[in-house]
Amino acid sequence: MTQRLDPEQLRIIAPAGHYFALRIGFAYPVEEVNELPQGWIDHYTLNRFMLFDPVIRWAYSTIGCMRWSELEQDDPRNVLGQAKSFGLRYGVVVSVFDGNKEGQRSYGSFARNDREFEELEVKLLQAFMSRRHAEMAPPQNLTMAELEALGMVRDGKRLKEIAHILGVTEGAVKQRLKNAKLKLGAKTGSQAAAMASQYGLI
Repeated sequence: MTQRLDPEQLRIIAPAGHYFALRIGFAYPVEEVNELPQGWIDHYTLNRFMLFDPVIRWAYSTIGCMRWSELEQDDPRNVLGQAKSFGLRYGVVVSVFDGNKEGQRSYGSFARNDREFEELEVKLLQAFMSRRHAEMAPPQNLTMAELEALGMVRDGKRLKEIAHILGVTEGAVKQRLKNAKLKLGAKTGSQAAAMASQYGLI
């Protein structure tokens, strides 16, 4: 196994499922992957466990990694105990924060049903989360003109209207949006605007 884990390797290390959220800002992550069992997702949601989950509390208050078994004493609602009945008997949580000014952190929760995670597996998961967190960092090379155009797209303005407000040609607006899409890895102008908004750039 290499440090650049792919989805199949993740399933081997965490066969009972995994969840991770990347670059969580004020409310929502830039990207979220939930590969936990559907029965557990439904039970967790119905019982509003996120408010009481010791794994989530730890992930939002600490940086590093921790096995679920080390969090069980801080679980008055028995969230981890109930997870076991859905095949999530052993787990590890990883939380990453790089001191970015936006205050965005990433975390992942990984589960097995047969044994505790080995030290190497924990290190691989920590490296995976650190890499994914870094990959989702907002680009620093967008120009003010590009951000201005993206802000207007987010606000629902049409190309002709943006050009009129900025006092430039429609071609100039198209070029700004094209450059922004390329830098953000977006397919459309509205997707680029949504991404820039998620990153807190506009």
